[in-house]
Amino acid sequence: MIVVIFKDDYFGFQSMKDKIQVDTKEFVHKRICIYAGKNIEPDSDEQVEDILRCKFNIHLPQRNSMSESLTSATSDHEIIGLILKYRAMS
Repeated sequence: MIVVIFKDDYFGFQSMKDKIQVDTKEFVHKRICIYAGKNIEPDSDEQVEDILRCKFNIHLPQRNSMSESLTSATSDHEIIGLILKYRAMS
C-alpha cells in the first residue's frame, strides 16, 4: 500500500485517508522483472525455473506441479511469493 501525501495550500501537508492499491498484476510483474534483472513471463514454468536456478541458485523440490514446488520454496526468496501472487491473479 502507498499512502499519498499532498500539499494543501490552506492546511499544509495532508495524508489521504484513502490508500491507493498498487498490488495490481502489472505492478507485481514489474517487481518480478526487477528481481530477475530482465523481462520474464511469470506464467512460464520454464522461464521461472531457469531464473530461479541461474540467478538465485534456488533448486525447486520435485512436486506434481510447478505451483506446488513454488509453494514449498516460498521462504527461499521474495520473488517466489511474487510469482505465486502473480499466478493467482491470472
